[in-house]
Amino acid sequence: MKTLELDIEQLNRSLRDASAEDIVRWSVSLDRSIMTSTSFGTNAAVMLHLVSNIAPGLPTVWVDTGYNLRDTYVVAERLIKQLDLNVHVFSPEMTSERRNALMGGIPTIEDEKLHEEFTRQVKLEPFNRALQAIKPEIWLTGIRREETEFRQELDIVSVDARGILKVAPLFHWTEDDVEAYMLEHSLPSARHYFDPTKVHDGRECGLHTAA
Repeated sequence: MKTLELDIEQLNRSLRDASAEDIVRWSVSLDRSIMTSTSFGTNAAVMLHLVSNIAPGLPTVWVDTGYNLRDTYVVAERLIKQLDLNVHVFSPEMTSERRNALMGGIPTIEDEKLHEEFTRQVKLEPFNRALQAIKPEIWLTGIRREETEFRQELDIVSVDARGILKVAPLFHWTEDDVEAYMLEHSLPSARHYFDPTKVHDGRECGLHTAA
């Protein structure tokens, strides 16, 4: 399957009213190398639960930046065991302690160049290693339209700059939809979560904007 041969606009029209479950099933039915990813963020359990129910054993990439809070690690272990996830962990080549010593801690977003290098080291470089190892043609992602301004320009199906077909089953879900799913399935939430590459809600960490 060459992604350029797909009619992305037509696909998005046909999937617009499909359930998240059906979108995952459609992705799997393409019978191509496929993966999903997670940050084990606040409500990451929704996407993990959804995918593991339909495609158990699907490779799940976790870039552990080394800066996660304790709550994230505790909930991550619960979900890995509860959902029997096939997790592939990729970490930065440099330890957080060494990086903090060299950079003076986590750079602020005001120091644009230093924060960009920090993001490259802790998020983008490990993720690129994951892509090289798994070589996915399809990437199931939990991004939602309402999360950032950049994501409002995307759709359920898109092709990123790396040529990977990116499929977002939860794209049109609201925060209320997410909370309802979490409650319905009694999924654990990492209420204390911090991504140093985003710093605050509404910013991209770079995974979805990188070439």
